[in-house]
Amino acid sequence: MKSNKILNIVIAGIALIGGVLFIRIFMEDAQDIEDNINDLQNTVVSPLISFSTWLFYAAVAITIGLSLVSLVRNPDNLKKTLGGLAILGVLLLVAYFLSDSNVVYNAAGEIEAGGEEGSAVNRWVGTGIWYSFILGAIASLFFVWDLVKGLVKS
Repeated sequence: MKSNKILNIVIAGIALIGGVLFIRIFMEDAQDIEDNINDLQNTVVSPLISFSTWLFYAAVAITIGLSLVSLVRNPDNLKKTLGGLAILGVLLLVAYFLSDSNVVYNAAGEIEAGGEEGSAVNRWVGTGIWYSFILGAIASLFFVWDLVKGLVKS
């Protein structure tokens, strides 16, 4: 119960800081914005962006940390997670071998920067496209399977 109160105080503090930073933006006069846009950005907008960025980093770190603690505490879930990651890794390898690293031309018929034949960037972009296609196809198959299963049950 005590940790719940501490958590509520921390949440209220974060909300208060964010609210104050957000209200500071609306307190600026429209004429001041037009005259001193760079100064305004440095003094008013940048603190809000920095605060939001650090809050995001903290949320990501806490989420990953709690997920890892949960996985370590429950070995069955750890095995399932590692199995799922292994399957995703195999699918990534399949996508990598399906992709190519051919030259990429722009609309003017010139070779794009980084699009030279044999470029690693080309290869990984192709891998990402194939990986998305493979995962989308698998998701579509499961969707159709679930739909058919639901129709058969009813």
